[in-house]
Amino acid sequence: MTWHRPLMVFAVAMAALVPVSVTGLVIDDRMLAGAPIWLKPLKFSVSFAVYALTLAWMLSLLPRRRRAGWWAGTVVAAAGAVEMVIITTQAVRGKGSHFNVATTFDERLFMLMGLTVVLLWTGTLVIALLLFRTRTLDRAAVWAVRLGAAVSLLGLAVGGLMLRPTPEQRAADRQGVAEVIGAHSVGVPDGGPTMPVTGWSTTGGDLRIPHFVGMHALQALPLLLVVLLALAPRLPRLRNECVRLRLVVVGAGVHTAALALTTWQALRGQPLTSPDGLTLGAAAGIAVLGAAATWLAVRVPPAAPAFPTGATPSARTKEPVA
Repeated sequence: MTWHRPLMVFAVAMAALVPVSVTGLVIDDRMLAGAPIWLKPLKFSVSFAVYALTLAWMLSLLPRRRRAGWWAGTVVAAAGAVEMVIITTQAVRGKGSHFNVATTFDERLFMLMGLTVVLLWTGTLVIALLLFRTRTLDRAAVWAVRLGAAVSLLGLAVGGLMLRPTPEQRAADRQGVAEVIGAHSVGVPDGGPTMPVTGWSTTGGDLRIPHFVGMHALQALPLLLVVLLALAPRLPRLRNECVRLRLVVVGAGVHTAALALTTWQALRGQPLTSPDGLTLGAAAGIAVLGAAATWLAVRVPPAAPAFPTGATPSARTKEPVA
């Protein structure tokens, strides 16, 4: 199995941009919307590196339709590269990359970024659809990959909510003086007090939180499966493919619920660090239901017999996959 080369090249480029961005944080003291100018290139380069590596691995699992997968992965890599060039260019210029319509040049760059996001989402969708047809792994592994890709698409789609203009921006736009259209924050202006490292608002809602939570299901659910396989030698019940599949589905459900909860919290203008009673109650409900579903997944006797101790999932790769 060969990992997707354009995505790997893109991941390496993003990894190389990390020390550049860190250096910028150290030697460049410029601020934009209350954050260091080089913080955005740093966060995006790390996120894109992980995202590209994960997709490159997932594409290596496709036994068929490799050509379609290659083109979809290449579109994702190219779109991500263009977006990072714009983000970095604007950082060098000391300008905002997102929502910036202050000048014709800034507006065109922002519109181009919008196109790259659409292409990135579409490429990921194609990869997700191809993954839903793969039958090369055991069922738990297949569904960890499939559901991770599906929830990731939902998280990426949340980014579209950031494009909605605020009432103040609408008024400025009608007068032809708008410099920004769209915002990360809800209920407060962008650039207020934020959490360290992430830069998420501590005074209002922040749509970057559900965007992050959903997008990284792409890594979280396969990682959950890796943990289950690592625990299988000590916990015999986890050696059963059916039990692992159930737990992966539970994990996907909890992750999707967390995405919905953080989106709801952000849209109500509530910071992650100051949840109200409704948010805490919903979180507790998710935790209780998740724990109950996990208990049932492990305790209810599996429909299929467990494979013998020491056997590996590869021994069952020829079985039909749901």
